[in-house]
Amino acid sequence: MVHTSKVLRVGLVQMRCSADPLLNLEKAQLFIKEAAARGAQVVCLPELFLSEYFCQKEDHSYFELAEPIPGPTTMALGALAKEYGIVVIGSLFERRAPGLYHNSAAILDADGTYLGKYRKMHIPDDPLFYEKFYFTPGDLGFRSWSTQAGRIGVLICWDQWYPEAARLTALRGAEVLFYPTAIGWHPSEKKEFGKKQKEAWQLAQRAHALANGVYVAGINRIGHEAPAGGEGLEFWGSSLIAAPDGSLVVEASENEEEVLIADLDLSLLNTQRTHWPFLRDRRIDAYEGMNQRYLDGE
Repeated sequence: MVHTSKVLRVGLVQMRCSADPLLNLEKAQLFIKEAAARGAQVVCLPELFLSEYFCQKEDHSYFELAEPIPGPTTMALGALAKEYGIVVIGSLFERRAPGLYHNSAAILDADGTYLGKYRKMHIPDDPLFYEKFYFTPGDLGFRSWSTQAGRIGVLICWDQWYPEAARLTALRGAEVLFYPTAIGWHPSEKKEFGKKQKEAWQLAQRAHALANGVYVAGINRIGHEAPAGGEGLEFWGSSLIAAPDGSLVVEASENEEEVLIADLDLSLLNTQRTHWPFLRDRRIDAYEGMNQRYLDGE
């Protein structure tokens, strides 16, 4: 049987983010236009692209950065999506209700339609990543969206480390998993641990691609940010796309702003899953306990 290739061209916006939301939005819009000019059908921005990564400290004043979804930024991104006929994924600080906030991503279809949002499910709490102070865990579950360009799934940053999240999104038909991301080094740890930390990040995403037979795209920011003072964080860029066989399709630099463009042959999902039939051989009758925190040696 001959399988006809369906190629999806995607654009990943790797950018430096400042403390000024308007300037960040203007920069993102320019990068989206560049991606569209280069033929991208889906464009994804990095995590919380409208601001510096403010979760480096617990400060109530940062809640002023939040906005509703849909809201002003989704309107701006939707207008751009419609103008250029592209799907846009934007990661935003969502104000849901007074005192209730999420780390979310909005999906705008190629005609500008707001398709929905994903709310980050796994919320970290580590030195300089104090997200539990700001974000309520997502309650919309793991989803996929049928866009004019193809069926996509969206997760966010810390979700990258959880095979369950990737699996459930893939099981809902997503052909590409997009992970808007803000990840980097503590400068004092970079020399000793930096290489291993970045390799682990890449390995996790490539493993999700292989285990599920899907494309995985990680979209990171660059630059050094220290809104809380001190040593801050050095974001390592290196945005990437992994193929359904786990290989790297493209990878960005560690320290340059760029629009990463790649053509993804979606017919490879069927080829990979036929020859490596992980979904066929899943023992769905034997996974009792996966919804438990720990099984205490049982």
